[in-house]
Amino acid sequence: MNRRRFLAGSAALPGLAAVHAQDNPRPPRGALIGCGWYGKVDLFRLLQVAPVEVVALCDVDRTMLDDAATQVAQRQASRNRPRTFRDYRELLCERDLDIVLVDTPDHWHALPAIAAMEAGADVWVQKPISVDVAEGKAMLDAARRLRKVVQVGLQRRSTPHLIEARDRVVREGKLGRVGHVEVYCYYHMRAKENPPDAAPPENLDYELWTGPAPMRPYNPLVHPRRWRAFTEYGNGIMGDMCVHMLDMVRWMLGLGWPRRVSSAGGILVERDSKANIPDTQGATFDFGDLQVVWQHRSYGAPADPEYPWGATFYGDRGTLKADVHKYAFTPLNGKVPTQTGTALFEYERYPEDRTERDLERHVASAVRGHMRDFLARRADRGRPVADIEEGHISTASCILANLSMRLGRTLAYDPAKHEVTGDPEATRLLKRPYRAPWQHPADK
Repeated sequence: MNRRRFLAGSAALPGLAAVHAQDNPRPPRGALIGCGWYGKVDLFRLLQVAPVEVVALCDVDRTMLDDAATQVAQRQASRNRPRTFRDYRELLCERDLDIVLVDTPDHWHALPAIAAMEAGADVWVQKPISVDVAEGKAMLDAARRLRKVVQVGLQRRSTPHLIEARDRVVREGKLGRVGHVEVYCYYHMRAKENPPDAAPPENLDYELWTGPAPMRPYNPLVHPRRWRAFTEYGNGIMGDMCVHMLDMVRWMLGLGWPRRVSSAGGILVERDSKANIPDTQGATFDFGDLQVVWQHRSYGAPADPEYPWGATFYGDRGTLKADVHKYAFTPLNGKVPTQTGTALFEYERYPEDRTERDLERHVASAVRGHMRDFLARRADRGRPVADIEEGHISTASCILANLSMRLGRTLAYDPAKHEVTGDPEATRLLKRPYRAPWQHPADK
């Protein structure tokens, strides 16, 4: 699949504007819960590819909420300003939504996503889908019970140059037999500061922002965007960056659940930071005849400066390196790659990409492709490329790695029984306690 063919296919997928015009008396009505950085990135890509009317927005930060409403009114065809809400439950109570995007911090993914499904909407939810394994299972169960289409923001599966690498390298057998894949992130992305705790800003409802997570004193590192520094709200670099690359490997190679997961690491270097997530972590995802091995360090030099965050596939006939910017295939004993590809930029079709604030421009085409797939599956009621089940497997695998590091032993998760085989302590940790009065979806 070359880039020209991909563009032709995606542009016709499957005549989305015509489908909506023919089958619906009005454009789909959409809402965004979580109006921060990536919430707007996702929503604006949706508006680029389909005639969706954004009728509602929700955020616990009123400044962020007002800014998002202004930008949406400027971008959508109707120029209507969406209704705005502080509490997602109030947004959903009118039950007038077809699509809901959930782009909150990770600890707020499960409850709004399930509530949106229960309110009748199909859902887009950012990765990782959950902060514990039981949340993810509850989200999957809700999607199947309510027959909702749920797309997870694992857009490597819709990245044009990675689709090309999968089709023209992996599926054509150029790697030969693959027994080992390395996935890694060497970005210096962990917060290094140690600011004192403070009073929350007046524009932020910190009580509602915290929600079901453990309450800790407000710290300026938390909001906006750097909440990943704390285990209370997410699963660290493992849950943020490994989930993307592990999911990409699973997609490219057709893998399901790992048989065993083991991990080790901790805060080994950056001990002066307020952050409590590991700065160093390795993990092995054992798929039987294939090992996928993760490594992250938030300090020092990357193993390969050309690929600071990516995956390397080792086969007996060659090696494939892939990341969000490019890929390169080198045959065994070859000195230079014989096949390469780079990220697709679509400035001629979407010139606004050039000036949009905080947009990762090399990823925009992937998010648009992911949105097209989501909309197409809404039309035929099929399962999207990053269906909630795929998101659950990749997310839970990363959570299991963190639990393995915490417990100091290898874990074998049984998805049919929803337990860690022979390990009652680890099984109990598949569900973390919710802060009252919030109720864990696995308890309902």
